[in-house]
Amino acid sequence: MIEIETYIVDSFTDQPFKGNPAGVCLLNNELSDAEMLLIAKEMGLSETAFIREINENNDYPIRFFSPIMEIPLCGHATLASSKVLFEKSGHNSISFVTKQNLRLPILCNKEFIKMRFPIYETIPKEVPFALLKALGIEETNNSVYNAETKILLLEIQSAELLKKLTPDFDKLKKSHKGINGVLVTALSTKVDFDFESRYFWPWSGTNEDPVTGGTHTFLAKYWGKKLNKSKMNSFQCSERTGFMEVELLNKKDMTIKSKAQIVLQGMLRI
Repeated sequence: MIEIETYIVDSFTDQPFKGNPAGVCLLNNELSDAEMLLIAKEMGLSETAFIREINENNDYPIRFFSPIMEIPLCGHATLASSKVLFEKSGHNSISFVTKQNLRLPILCNKEFIKMRFPIYETIPKEVPFALLKALGIEETNNSVYNAETKILLLEIQSAELLKKLTPDFDKLKKSHKGINGVLVTALSTKVDFDFESRYFWPWSGTNEDPVTGGTHTFLAKYWGKKLNKSKMNSFQCSERTGFMEVELLNKKDMTIKSKAQIVLQGMLRI
């Protein structure tokens, strides 16, 4: 029997039971891909992160699994993993290395955690009418695509419409092939926020991801161009809601800053 120190952490929030819950498993033994996928299914969360022992470069190898498949990059599970390791180690800086050899430096300042992520580009992309109908969207301001994450970005007229979306997820999944998800976004009318979003991904995860850090790798640049800003506040208006500050540092790098709450700690036995 193998025992795995395991956590559930609510990311992108300052309150328990808000934000996006992620599983975090600290591995002392190697697990197969099939075993990690089974654990992610058992956890039943949008993503579970698996962290191996620290390597010779002082980095933590990390992998992410949804209940359906491995995910190349996950913001909220990275934030959750950072929260666990900062509390365990007492350090104020760590870094992760993903399966794609992407290095993610992380800093901790009191309750806030700041993650350094890459910036990704978007290109114009036509969207099938069936996809818009399944989302309940009649008109878009813009539609673009990010190749690294295989995600469509749709900008719509208002955050009010965004909050009211009630997609037909069966029809949504059938409306497009070859994408991992659809990100719908709008300008925010809230005093403390610049833009809002919701992320739907029945192709590769759960129906809706409550708060999604990874989409900001291209969403931040998208809104940065439109608003002529390098530092912005983002609000994800899902049922659980969540928030983060994003900052464009240069053409290739950005930071995502927010909070996380550990809500469960225990041992997983397999």
